[in-house]
Amino acid sequence: MTSGSLTLPFASSLRRLFGNRAMLFGAIILLVVVLAAIFAPWIAPYAPNKLSIINKLKPPSAAHIFGTDEFGRDIFSRAIYAGRISLLVSLGVVGISTALGVFLGVIAGYFRKLDAPISRLLDAMMSFPDILLAIALVAALGPSLVTVILALGITYAPRLARIVRGSTLVLREMPYIEAAISMGLPTWQILGRHVLLNLASPILVQATFVFASAMLAEASLSFLGVGVSSDMPTWGTMLAAGREFMDNAPWLMVFPGLAIVFSVLSLQLLGDGLRDLVDPRLAKES
Repeated sequence: MTSGSLTLPFASSLRRLFGNRAMLFGAIILLVVVLAAIFAPWIAPYAPNKLSIINKLKPPSAAHIFGTDEFGRDIFSRAIYAGRISLLVSLGVVGISTALGVFLGVIAGYFRKLDAPISRLLDAMMSFPDILLAIALVAALGPSLVTVILALGITYAPRLARIVRGSTLVLREMPYIEAAISMGLPTWQILGRHVLLNLASPILVQATFVFASAMLAEASLSFLGVGVSSDMPTWGTMLAAGREFMDNAPWLMVFPGLAIVFSVLSLQLLGDGLRDLVDPRLAKES
């Protein structure tokens, strides 16, 4: 195969990538959120916990473009720093849920004797609503940043495990897997070289959706008061505090709410675009 022919699938993928406006829109929004979180100390005009009682509940203005809260803290600065916590939690959740989900899914899909017990465990975990399972795990482990990441990581692991299991069941029956077994290749080598590599695309797509779900779940836990420490600014705690002043200071809830909506929307659009990009059926149609 010539090098020119190798560039054809890549060029086709690039055309589909830049032709998907929704995916590009989501990627741009996510990039803005990530860059704002990374450069928060240079972008935020005030410290996130700086009190100024004389400026409490000020509406949006030139000095405070998102207004101030009941303690005179700048909403814009707190929203930027809250993005750091949300992204940190979501990245940790994706890492834990991906590692645990891929491990359980591959084991269940490849080893027939372990399929039934692992599948029953996954079914039991998925029978509980995500947020209730996360609250139960946080209550058992104690509320903190680490326990929220662990709880949500365990909660979303079954989603990835079920998808990986289903794909592994199909891959296990492929001729090249049977050929590798007949050649006497070690199991770990078969799983690493022939199974996991072929699972990379669905894992990446599903991880994007888990990222969005984890971001929304973290905000929900913080809103309910069972998330990270109240000393850390998060979009959920900002919403919880702002509901008491909804009538006379709506900006307390509007801006954190918009941050959650646009961040989750960007990840959903990005995940949909990645799914279309890696779907072989859609590739044949284009």
